Amino acid sequence: MSTALPERDGHEAVVTLDRREGPFGEVVLRRRGGHFEIIANGCFLMDTADGRSERLLIQAALDELDRTGAAVERPSVLIGGLGVGFSLAYAVAQARWGRIAIVERENAIIDWHRSGPLGAFSDGALDDERVVVLHTDLLEYLAAADGERYHALCLDIDNGPDWTVTDSNAGLYGADGLAVLRHRLLPGGVLAVWSAQPSPDFEEALRAAGFSDVVTHEIEVARGVPDVVHLARRAD
Repeated sequence: MSTALPERDGHEAVVTLDRREGPFGEVVLRRRGGHFEIIANGCFLMDTADGRSERLLIQAALDELDRTGAAVERPSVLIGGLGVGFSLAYAVAQARWGRIAIVERENAIIDWHRSGPLGAFSDGALDDERVVVLHTDLLEYLAAADGERYHALCLDIDNGPDWTVTDSNAGLYGADGLAVLRHRLLPGGVLAVWSAQPSPDFEEALRAAGFSDVVTHEIEVARGVPDVVHLARRAD
């Protein structure tokens, strides 16, 4: 049952639409005015107010694949985190992509897209014939020794390398985690990582892990530091 919470700071009332306990803790779907937001263990993850940076995550990866003039006709992409669906919907809207794998560990989030209000934002993308939904933890999936390799990895599972939602995710952004990500990319493949703030330390970690063409794209937001997409290419 939806639960109206008190108004905060004079803004719209917040309504809790669903609250679930999963293997990684509590996940909540809320509506604030005309937008929806996902909260994990009390930490704000994302909302439907502005999908520019989530779309940039996909577009920047495709542009980088094309940049050298050796573009793959139907590149494959792994999207880490379904979230509110902006990244997946944007990828599906582009005919260039071939296989599109989406990894989401929270069954609740998948449900909110298949039969809940977030379906309006993923816009039927889960049913596209190119899409494979992998209901699993991203770190476990990436660590599989015989795992598939991709032309692009587009990751949006945290608030960034310096602000992880789940403590265990921190390892993904260190030397060992970046080695796993590099291994999961095909030669010349592209890694794109969403972050709620720039991280010069992460840029240096990418270079140290054998990535080249490291660049950070910024998206200005209404308040605070910009959202960013960290982009890098597997150097061979």
